[in-house]
Amino acid sequence: MTDHIYSRPAKSPWLAPTIQHAISGSVSLPGSKSLTNRELVLSALASSPSRLRNPLDSRDSQLMIESLMTLGTQINASERSDIYIVPPTTDIETASPLKARIDCGLAGTVMRFVPPMAALFAGEITFDGDEAARRRPMKTTIDSLRALGVSVEDQGTGALPFTIASSGEIEGGYLEIDASASSQFVSGLLLAAPRFTKGLELRHSGKDLPSLPHIEMTLECLRQRGVKVSQPEETLWIVEPGPIAGGEISIEPDLSNAGPFLAAALVLGGSVNIRSWPVRTTQVGKHFVEILTAMGASFERKGDDLVVTGTGKIKGIDIDLSIGGELAPVVVALAVLADTPSRITGIAHLRGHETDRLSALTTEINNIGGHATELEDGIAIEPSAALHAGTWSTYEDHRMATAGAIIGLRVPGITIEDVSVVSKTMPEFVSLWNDLLGIKA
Repeated sequence: MTDHIYSRPAKSPWLAPTIQHAISGSVSLPGSKSLTNRELVLSALASSPSRLRNPLDSRDSQLMIESLMTLGTQINASERSDIYIVPPTTDIETASPLKARIDCGLAGTVMRFVPPMAALFAGEITFDGDEAARRRPMKTTIDSLRALGVSVEDQGTGALPFTIASSGEIEGGYLEIDASASSQFVSGLLLAAPRFTKGLELRHSGKDLPSLPHIEMTLECLRQRGVKVSQPEETLWIVEPGPIAGGEISIEPDLSNAGPFLAAALVLGGSVNIRSWPVRTTQVGKHFVEILTAMGASFERKGDDLVVTGTGKIKGIDIDLSIGGELAPVVVALAVLADTPSRITGIAHLRGHETDRLSALTTEINNIGGHATELEDGIAIEPSAALHAGTWSTYEDHRMATAGAIIGLRVPGITIEDVSVVSKTMPEFVSLWNDLLGIKA
């Protein structure tokens, strides 16, 4: 896993396959990016070594691994693609001062999870990333670190690049932040909080808080490692100081990345079997079941697997997706092909993701003859009989590429501008897509 190179792959145009028949196939998904990167951070802060089974191997996870190794963590891949993690020392506060640079790429989990934990190391650490990463909101992380007594130099931008200088010890205690732009600001602080002298009592004071299930995932990861956490109010979290246990952790398949494959059954008709779908999970991708059911799919469990069946007819949907904006590109792509109008709201925060996804989706849909209108907090879509071939720009965003692939199932001639962007979370997307559709490479 650590031998792969995923930094800024060369651009690769790809003609999305168009299929005229129903499908029947199975898909084995790679590990969850959200779980992999949370467990990597916790493993680096743990009191003993950890083994992660079936972790994601992608650009985002590789960037996380490289950042943790920069901080002194030992990470080795096994023959079975598991990874073994040895924390830097038993007491990172006593380690020699660091002077290091961490490349965040375009990974939100790296740029928001690593700075709070890196502040537990004495020294100076600079964070930077891809050009697009410099446009992503980081002010909440920077302000949080300063409130915790960490020096941060950001030239007043509130964004990458920035440099932290820390004594290696964080007292913690009460902290109030505005995490309206991303739940990752909350998760990053919670993951490091057990190593703060007084733990952390963290309150979100903003109007909205997107993607709450991701915070639930963080809390569950902490609990599974023996950390005492509580949530006395919806936007108040308390993490007690104490050790983080090592051990063996199995990473679930990535349910958000299941979206395009589930969608294929709705677009083409037929059935798709997703292997090893967990019965209980904190992943936001589990909500695809009720969302796609409302759009015309049916689901059933077969042993450990989940089977989705579609008829080729897609219903429009009116939905607030604030619970999981990362699901929106799949829902929007299906809405473009639906028989009735759709309105997807609660996703204003997508303007601060890998790209401004609301603008990007609206632009690309209209460029191929669709009818999309950007709203204050979402997108409205009307059915169109004028969809046509064209280049679907990807904006360095993996979910833009997979959204275009879904539309291309029905609309011939959709060329994905750069399919290599899927390396961020699912490098094997094209091969899995072709296998499902019965296309030989």
